[in-house]
Amino acid sequence: MKNNNGLALSLSKGFTLIEILVVTSIIVLLTATAVVTYTTFLKQSRDARRKSELGQLSVALEMYRSNNDTYPTVGLSQLTAPSIYIQSVPTDPKNPTYTYYYTGAVSDYTLGAYLENGGTTCVVGQCGGNCNYCLGPYGQK
Repeated sequence: MKNNNGLALSLSKGFTLIEILVVTSIIVLLTATAVVTYTTFLKQSRDARRKSELGQLSVALEMYRSNNDTYPTVGLSQLTAPSIYIQSVPTDPKNPTYTYYYTGAVSDYTLGAYLENGGTTCVVGQCGGNCNYCLGPYGQK
């Protein structure tokens, strides 16, 4: 079939199998990239929250020591008793039943958490070697 200019016209109005496969492949690749990026972003944001919460606990521990001349040796629950140091002990953002690890002595303490994006393994009492981010009175351990 020819148009008024003498050029051949195609009667095909659909897509070929190759075109459909190419478009589908592109969509799958874009989706996979988006999912990987999103999960990485979630891990990074949860790790940032963990570090921030350990920093808040560290400040509360320093206030406790300022008032009592020692760090709590029993656990973090002593920080919330009168509610003057911290309102509540934070929990892990991914698993709320998981609490941050703490060991304390008269003049030293260690707070520990497990970061999803890794870190250096540090040992905190009941942490059992699962902590890879630890914080003490002088910063990161």
